[in-house]
Amino acid sequence: MNRLNRIREHVLGIFRIVVGFLFACHGAKTLFGILGAEAPATVGAWPGWWAGLIQFVGGVLLCLGIGTRVVAFISSGSMAFAYFSVHASNGLLPIQNRGELAAMFCWVLFLLACTGGGRFALADLFRSVRASDAELSTADPAAADANRSTSLAR
Repeated sequence: MNRLNRIREHVLGIFRIVVGFLFACHGAKTLFGILGAEAPATVGAWPGWWAGLIQFVGGVLLCLGIGTRVVAFISSGSMAFAYFSVHASNGLLPIQNRGELAAMFCWVLFLLACTGGGRFALADLFRSVRASDAELSTADPAAADANRSTSLAR
């Protein structure tokens, strides 16, 4: 168990990236009519186009690790809405009403909203740059300016 605990944050980061990629693909299929879709959703059509937009943008943000908890929470809610508005009227269980994907995404995204996204997130990179700037500014204002210039050059 100690070995698994040591890699927990790394696995969670990879999990977030994979889920984000799959969610973005799901949205791309709806928005752009690719990846096996018959046709793209009509721009602005409720709820399909808006769901596709949440899925695509949310998936990309999850892949990148930007705003993970908020994005995952909103995306989870959109999948709950999809399940209850589209699938639930066709049967009680997801296997009966073809809502397995909506239910799975809903709970997986809710898990990410509760746990956070683990490692490999761009938000962590920005956070560490800001933290190092803050540490330097309290110690040496000239060094903080030099570090800020270096950070912006990246």
